[in-house]
Amino acid sequence: MSLELFLLLAAALFSVGLFGALTQQSIVMLMMGLELMLGGVIVGAAAVWHHIAPAAADGQVLVVLAVTVMAVEMAVGFAVVTALFRAREVDMTDMAAELKE
Repeated sequence: MSLELFLLLAAALFSVGLFGALTQQSIVMLMMGLELMLGGVIVGAAAVWHHIAPAAADGQVLVVLAVTVMAVEMAVGFAVVTALFRAREVDMTDMAAELKE
């Protein structure tokens, strides 16, 4: 497969994630949109890295590290959202904005 197809996939993932992050009111859907955006960036970076240096394993290690960090970040985010929902019944971004007062 060519570099252009991977970059097209990365742009599509990022675009869908951006649309989801900007249009959704639910905190969980917002987080999913952000994860899609990060996934698109990682796919694009991995494709470019593989195109530049296909024999080097540095890019693969960086992608595995980034995906691991994404998984940990998503788990912590869901834990915070779950705790927020259990404590105050907050599940939308409008209601969460009122908590800073």
